Amino acid sequence: MKRLTAGLVALLLSGCSNYAVLDPHGESAGSISELLLLFFWVCSIIWLIVMLALAYAIFRKRPAVSGADLLLGAAEQNRQLTAIVSVCVAITFLVLTGLTFSSYIAGKAVADMAQRGTLTIRITGYQWWWDVEYEDTRPDHIIYTANEIHVPVGEAVKVKLESGDVIHSLWIPSLFGKRDLIPGQHNELTFIAEKTGIYRGQCAEFCGLQHAYMGLTVVAEPRATFDAWRLSQLMPAAAPKQDLQVGLNVFLTRGCALCHTIRGTSAGGRVAPDLTHIASRHTLAAGALDMKPDQLARWISDPQAIKPGSKMPWIDLNPDEMRAVTSYVGSLR
Repeated sequence: MKRLTAGLVALLLSGCSNYAVLDPHGESAGSISELLLLFFWVCSIIWLIVMLALAYAIFRKRPAVSGADLLLGAAEQNRQLTAIVSVCVAITFLVLTGLTFSSYIAGKAVADMAQRGTLTIRITGYQWWWDVEYEDTRPDHIIYTANEIHVPVGEAVKVKLESGDVIHSLWIPSLFGKRDLIPGQHNELTFIAEKTGIYRGQCAEFCGLQHAYMGLTVVAEPRATFDAWRLSQLMPAAAPKQDLQVGLNVFLTRGCALCHTIRGTSAGGRVAPDLTHIASRHTLAAGALDMKPDQLARWISDPQAIKPGSKMPWIDLNPDEMRAVTSYVGSLR
């Protein structure tokens, strides 16, 4: 029955979204999905009853009656109508009470998760990308990345949300519901990824021209794999080989270092994504492109052609400089 319901709802919403709202892989998402299915079936049944009643009222045969019969039956009709309206009001009250209570239970289940948390991630939304910081009491163990988070499967993860400019909203439907990022306000959510996999997240609050290209990738993996990833992210960028040194020089001298950080080099800009391990991520430009050499070259050569209005400017590089900087950035794993 649950698969049938999911299929029906997915068919109805197929033109609205490609996110797996009805395929939850997290505790919070499961509570929300069950609530959605409950509302769907209750509303469907009510709609069906109303349509049947309307059809009966339209097509039923009415016996011919005289004026005297109408006067005599008026009182009886009033009593019947009063009874019908009373029953309908009572049913409506019970249905609304049940749905409200179900919403409370789902909301409480999501809120109770806030008491747990083995990992804390701070995500700050900007137009149009996500700045990510893995908090740690040891300064040398803090991880900075962008547009992608890794989490251990089966463990509670606390996410602290902030905005650096306008209102954003983080939504990863397979793992948790929407939560707003509001300038000057700190919001939090806690979630558990129950299965390994790669999940797509999205800004769900219109935030400007490239709102549709403000994606976030979540990689859920076993604890050992996560620990290995975390250790690699703590390392500075590897010293470039001789054939990549030209690319690093172009990066440092042509303005890229004013905005981006590459730990282990003199590039220390903080107004754009940290690129120390960018080649290890799955996407570019907050989900606008896949992480592939040709896509990386497209992004560096003309970012405004891919995300018009984005803060990354076009830089006039000759072909040799373009090949060199693309090769260097593509090596940052």
